[in-house]
Amino acid sequence: MFKDIISKRAVTTPLLMLSAMWFGYFLQMQGFFQSCFGAIIPLLPEGLLGVITSPLLHGNIDHIISNSIPVAILLFLLYQFYPLIANKVFIIGWLATGLLVWLLPPIDILTGNYIYTCTIGASGVVYVLAFFLFFSGVFKWNMKLLTISLLVVLYYGSLVWGIFPEELFYNLQEPSKISWQAHLSGAVVGSIIAFAFKNVGDRKKKYIWEFPNYYSEKDDKLWQEYKENHPEDFLELPYKKRDDIWDHLDELRKK
Repeated sequence: MFKDIISKRAVTTPLLMLSAMWFGYFLQMQGFFQSCFGAIIPLLPEGLLGVITSPLLHGNIDHIISNSIPVAILLFLLYQFYPLIANKVFIIGWLATGLLVWLLPPIDILTGNYIYTCTIGASGVVYVLAFFLFFSGVFKWNMKLLTISLLVVLYYGSLVWGIFPEELFYNLQEPSKISWQAHLSGAVVGSIIAFAFKNVGDRKKKYIWEFPNYYSEKDDKLWQEYKENHPEDFLELPYKKRDDIWDHLDELRKK
C-alpha cells in the first residue's frame, strides 16, 4: 500500500545522505579530515573544498545527531512533494549555501575583529530545506504544499533564531562555535530557490470558469433548459433555494 503512496526517492535519498554524513564522521574519528581540512574557511582558497565536503563533517556525536534528524525529515518532504525539482533544490542549495558562507567575512559581530573560522556541519543544508519547503508552499498557494509549510513552521519554526549571532542574545565569554553565517546563508538560498521555482510543479488549481469573461455555450444551454423545465424555481426564491440550483448546475457541468 505504502509503495504506491511514498516515493522511492523520498526514502533512498535521505538514507544516502545520512550514510554519507555518518561515513564522513567515521573518517574524522579515524584521523582523516584533521584540523580544518574539508571545512569552509571563509575567503581563503584552501577553504573552497569545504563548499562540497563540509556538510558531511561534524564536530562531535551530538552535532551529527542534531543534524541527522531534520535532514532525514526535510529531505523526505522535499522528494515526496517536490519530485520534479528535488534534485535541483538539493544540489543548488548545498553548493550555493557553502559558497555564500565562504564569501561572508568571519568577523566578530561585537568587536569587528577578524576570526579564523572552520565551518563544518549540515545545518546550512537544513536551513535551505526548511526555508524552501515553507516559502514554496506560500508562493505556490497550493493547499497540499501549504500544509507542508505549516508542518515545517510547527516543528522547525525556532530555526529562524539561528540566523542571528548568539552574541546578540547571550553574554558569551568567547565567540560562539555555532555558525550563524551558515544558517543565514541556507535561509537566504532556500527562500530564493523557492521563489525561482514557484511556477514549477504543483500550484493552486484554477478552473476555467474562474477566469474573467468565461463563457460556455454548453453551460448556457443547460441554464436555458433548466429555466424551461423548472419555472417555479424562479419565483421569489429564498437564498437557500438559489444555492441548491447553483449546486445542481455545477453537478451537471462536471458530468
